[in-house]
Amino acid sequence: MNSLNSPRGVQQQVSAIEWQTRVDLAACYRLIALHGWDDLVFTHISAKIPGTNDFLINPYGLMFHEITASNLVKVDLAGTKQMDSPFEINPAGYTIHSAVHEVRHDVNCVLHTHTAAGVAVSAQQAGVLPLSQQSMFVLASLSYHDYEGVALHAEEKARLQDDLGDSHYMVLRNHGLMTCASTVADAFLMMFVFQRTCEIQLMAQSSGAALTVIPPSILGGAQAMLAGVLRSST
Repeated sequence: MNSLNSPRGVQQQVSAIEWQTRVDLAACYRLIALHGWDDLVFTHISAKIPGTNDFLINPYGLMFHEITASNLVKVDLAGTKQMDSPFEINPAGYTIHSAVHEVRHDVNCVLHTHTAAGVAVSAQQAGVLPLSQQSMFVLASLSYHDYEGVALHAEEKARLQDDLGDSHYMVLRNHGLMTCASTVADAFLMMFVFQRTCEIQLMAQSSGAALTVIPPSILGGAQAMLAGVLRSST
């Protein structure tokens, strides 16, 4: 085994905080695979290395259950590898994640999925509906970005950044879901809530029964609550 790609070899070459970030991010990839939210080798999660402008992302071509702390690829905001790796990265993943990391200095982890439930809701004109308690957390900090094809063009980054604003949940229309958080754990928790929100919405819609929508006054309270939680965590 190449010493560079062995756990001990990489750990010896990086800072303690980078190694912990690698461990956390690899664990998140494994959790996404465990929950069945992966899409073969597609979709991606990135984590910024604290104190730098570099971030870690999955080696393109590996299944999510194959991701380890050692084989994550470190790149800068220009997409240039900052450490030798036999792997390349997903170009579309770079476009989306670098766009967020460039402008959201409160965000250290960006998580993007293509789940069936997420894509189904992203294709609905009304988007996420206030139908469940889970949806309240999402709607309290939600934005939308229109589909422009596979995210390979740098010009799209500015539009995605504008659409994201200071939100922590994003629906990429006709594409999937994205969460942004200060930690890997929080990004995963937000995606769990986002995914469950979409699943519940589709189940409720498919029942054929009349739906009860949560009133705007309740949503306003949820927005204030979430703002307080986010302030206390930064």
